[in-house]
Amino acid sequence: MKTTFRMLLLGSALALTACPSASTVDAAVAAPVAVVPPPPVAPPPPPPLSAEDKQKAMYAFGALIAERTPVKAAGLDADDLAEVVKGLKDAAAGKELAVKLEEFGPKVEQLLNEKQAAKAEAEKKKGTDFLAKAAKEKGATKEKSGLVFINTTPGTGKQPAATDTVSVHYKGTLIDGTEFDSSYKRGQPTEFPLNGVIKCWTEGVAKMKVGGKAKLVCPSDIAYGDRGAGANIPGGATLVFEVELLGIKEPVPTPPPGMPTMPNTPPPPGK
Repeated sequence: MKTTFRMLLLGSALALTACPSASTVDAAVAAPVAVVPPPPVAPPPPPPLSAEDKQKAMYAFGALIAERTPVKAAGLDADDLAEVVKGLKDAAAGKELAVKLEEFGPKVEQLLNEKQAAKAEAEKKKGTDFLAKAAKEKGATKEKSGLVFINTTPGTGKQPAATDTVSVHYKGTLIDGTEFDSSYKRGQPTEFPLNGVIKCWTEGVAKMKVGGKAKLVCPSDIAYGDRGAGANIPGGATLVFEVELLGIKEPVPTPPPGMPTMPNTPPPPGK
């Protein structure tokens, strides 16, 4: 009897050990399972460049050097460029340089400044002639600042103040017709505070009315000056903008001093 009883106890213990309780099952089901994402698959390497593509890529390399350094903006002539290429070749080949960089390196900035100043003066001279012709166009007015304003389509809406934020479409060109910017091509108008742009725009757009179009001819003094802007607007450049004034953004009222700013809450029932 004792042996049989002990066997029954042992069997019960084994059964309890082997079968998890309901709480154990629930805990196992509820426990999150960590999922390790597979490692990213690296894209296959591009095929080797052909001889023709290598030559074109080298040409692009040279163009990038000119575009992303002061080389393009400096207005270098053929003799200047030949010296630049000579220095580039010697340095790239690890040859002994013909000049000491400690002595002439600091003079590079002075040289570039002199070149840019001369180029800007030439641009201003061309701009002066262009402004004189623009001032003779039908409906043109020349302001004391030098701005030539031509109201091509009079607007019928409000006239913005210099402190307003306006919405406009525009196209900007150099005097030779080269386009450097266009909101029309981007497919959406631009918004900006009128006192946060070049002086030509602050003055010119403030003379317009909503719904109107105008041409602004801007001398460099009220545009981007002798430094220019980016790679496409040279220093001293006179600029032409065709502007369409779409709207004036209403200013957000500022609460009086000491008044708390109320959060946006829905109106009370019945309102």
